[in-house]
Amino acid sequence: MSLKDGMSAINLEMPSRIPRTEYSASEHWKLVSAVTGIEVNAFSEKSIQNKASKAFKTAWNYDFDWNIMVGHGEFGDKNTRMGHAVYANSGTDFNTEITKLFNDPEDVYKIDFDQFLGIRDKNEITKRFNIHYEQSVQNNPDMVNMTGIYITLMSGLIDLLGWDTLLMAAGIDPEAFGQFTNRYADWILTYFRALAECAAPVVMIHDDMVWVNGPFLQPQWYREYIFPNLKRLLDPLREAGKKIMFTSDGDFTEFIDDIANCGINGFILEPVTDMKQIAEKYGTTHVIIGNADTRILLRGSKEDIFNEVKRCMDIGKKLPGFFMAVGNHIPANTPLENALYYNEVYEKLSKR
Repeated sequence: MSLKDGMSAINLEMPSRIPRTEYSASEHWKLVSAVTGIEVNAFSEKSIQNKASKAFKTAWNYDFDWNIMVGHGEFGDKNTRMGHAVYANSGTDFNTEITKLFNDPEDVYKIDFDQFLGIRDKNEITKRFNIHYEQSVQNNPDMVNMTGIYITLMSGLIDLLGWDTLLMAAGIDPEAFGQFTNRYADWILTYFRALAECAAPVVMIHDDMVWVNGPFLQPQWYREYIFPNLKRLLDPLREAGKKIMFTSDGDFTEFIDDIANCGINGFILEPVTDMKQIAEKYGTTHVIIGNADTRILLRGSKEDIFNEVKRCMDIGKKLPGFFMAVGNHIPANTPLENALYYNEVYEKLSKR
C-alpha cells in the first residue's frame, strides 16, 4: 500500500513494483474476514464494515482507490428504474422496482435540461467535490485518492431513459437523439468545471458507452455526438492540470484512439477490451489499469488464475503506468480460495 508507488505510476515513472487496485473485493465479506481476521458480513454495522474494508485494502496493498462523487442521485426522481439483480453479499442490492420516465421515446427530443433537471451551482458542487476528496484521503491516506463523475454522457442518458427508451429514441431519429445528447453535455458541463476547481489532482471520469460486444449504436454516431462532447467536458480538467482516469465497462477497443484523443491520462478497462493493443500504442504515454478476467477467478483452476495474472503482468511490467486489477470486480460469489490464490500470484509477480 503506497501513495508513492501509486503516484509514481500515475506520473509514468515506473515504480519498482507493480501497484494495484481492486473493485468490490473490500466488500466480499467472507474474503475480508479471512484476510483481516475481523468478523464482518453484509449485515454488520457500517462502522465495522468500514474498519474491515480499510484493513483489507491495507493487507492487499492497494495503491489506488477508484472513487466518484457524482452519480445517479444527481437526478433525484428524474430517472428510469430498471431493477437490480443480485450482486452484493446476501443479495442486499436486489431490487424489483421498475419505472419508466417517458412513455413515448420521441418525447426525449424536446427536453430542456435546465428546466428538467435544474440549473446547478458550480461553486456548491466544487465544495462537495472537495469534501468527498478530503474524506477519501482521511479514510485511505496511503494510496492515490480521487473524486469524479459517473454520469458523464452515455451513463447519464441510460439512467435517465433506461435501455428501452434510449435505444428506441436513438433508432427512430439518430440526429434528434444526438442533439438531445448535446444538450445533456451542456447541462453536465457545470459539474466538470466544478471538478476542475477542486483540490483532487487525480479525477475519475466514468461512462459506460459500450456493451460487452462493443458499440450498441453506430460508431459514426459516437464520433459525431459522444467524443466531441467528451473532449469538451474534459477541456477544463486538462487546463487545470488534472490527471484524468477514464472508465468504461464493456469492450471499447474500437474507440481506443477516440478516447485517447479526448485527452485522458489513463484507461481503466475490463478484460473484453484489448489491453495488449492499448499497451502497444499508449503504454508509454498513458496509465493502464486492469485487466485480469473475473470469470477466471469465478470458475478457473489455480493454473488458469496464474496464467491470467501472468498474461497481464507480461504486458504491464514493461509499462511505466501499469496497475494490476481484476477487470469488472471481484464479486461476493468469487470462491474464497480463488481470490486468495489470485492475491498470492499477484504478490509473487509484482516485483519488476
